[in-house]
This record gives sequence, structure tokens and C-alpha cells, in this order.
Amino acid sequence: MKLNIIFSLLILLFFSHSIQASEGNNKIDNFYKAKKILSKIHNQNPITFYCKCKYNNKKPNLDSCNFVPKKDFKRSSRIEWEHILPVSHFGKNFDVWRNGHKKCLTKKGRKFKGRKCAKKISNQFRKMQADLYNLQPTIGEVNKLRRNYQIGLIKGETREFGNCDIEIKDKKVEPAPEIRGDIARTYMYMKQSYPNYIQFEKSLKKLIIIWDRNDPVDNWECKRAEEISKIQGNFNHIVTNKCNNKFQ
Repeated sequence: MKLNIIFSLLILLFFSHSIQASEGNNKIDNFYKAKKILSKIHNQNPITFYCKCKYNNKKPNLDSCNFVPKKDFKRSSRIEWEHILPVSHFGKNFDVWRNGHKKCLTKKGRKFKGRKCAKKISNQFRKMQADLYNLQPTIGEVNKLRRNYQIGLIKGETREFGNCDIEIKDKKVEPAPEIRGDIARTYMYMKQSYPNYIQFEKSLKKLIIIWDRNDPVDNWECKRAEEISKIQGNFNHIVTNKCNNKFQ
């Protein structure tokens, strides 16, 4: 009972007080450009996010992490940049995503909506989609199967990709413990930077706080945030504050 009260207070304090709107990405409005920038930053640490495979020139070394493709050998042979907070989670809160726009027409005059329309019409959406803090290098097949599923806990420890510590089941994804804090802090940053477009359910807020607490920042997370801030022009205050406290 006391534990539930403590978590409720943490959720209330963190998401209603300490997370206040701050400036997000206001420089990069092109997803392709964002991927090129991150490729250069991650040359300092060319390791995939979920499976910890080494990679070079957009090609993962699957033997370096004992990764075994499940089905899609083609996508398992390339690096893709995944949105940690799925695009649909914030995209669905754009009117043009839900309802389309008069300019969202195919060459044959057919209406379309969703991500394609939001990208065409909304500069704000394009900047959120290209936010460097929310992107990480992943093996293509993992990115494909993760889809837009939300983070969560999954019973058991089934391994579908060799030794890669990630479970995907029932529209949930459970990453390895050593990157759960990175994910939690990415979610916090996105919520802080774009509060009008992102809402979390209470159970997700609770999970974010637990993951942030149990997996503190490490050297690469801090270095990566520092490098991104130089290019994107805004800080991930969630990460930088914790880095300053840890390494001061």
C-alpha cells in the first residue's frame, strides 16, 4: 500500500511539475538528414541499441552479438534508425494524421492521411519525427517486428534473435535491463519537449519512473546527448541533469 502511494506521488510530481514544456527540435525537419547526422555521431560508438551488435557502414556484424535472424534476412543485414517513442504515439495527435488535409492527395486524386499526410503538411510533425534524441540504431528486422508497440514487461525470457535480449509479444516490447533507463529518459524528454502531442497512461508513467531509477545514465548516453545538443541546438535536460549529478 505504501509503495503504491510513493509511486503515485512520484508520478504526480514528475509529470506535472518537473516535466515542464521546454524547447524541442527546432532545426532539423528532415528524417533522412537526421539519420545522416546520427550516423556520424554514432561512429564514436557503432553498437546497435537493442542487441549490442557492432556495425560498420550500415551493416551489422551479427556474429559480434550472436544475433540470429528470425525470418527477414535482408533487413537483418542492415542498420535502421528506430524511433524509441513510436511515431504513431505522437503522430495520432495531429489533426492531419487523423483526418487528412485537402493537399493530401495522390496523383490520381485519392485522399490519404496518417504519417504521410502529417509529414507533407506539418512542419511541427517533421521536426518531431527528426528529433535526434528519439532515434537509435537497430538491426532492421528488430525494427520491423517492434513496429509501434509500446514498452512493457513480458512474462518469460524467450529469445527470438539468438542472444539478443529483447522480447516482442502481444503488441508489447521488453528491452534488456541495461537500456531501459535510456528508453525511459527518451520518453521523458519527448513528453517534456512536446507536451501538447504526447500523453502517457498512468501505468506507463509508473514503468518509466522505475526504469529510469533502475538503469542510471552511462558514459555513452551522456556523450551522445552532448553531441546531439551541439547539432540540434537544444538540450535533453532529463539526461544532462543526471549526467551532471553523476559525473561532477
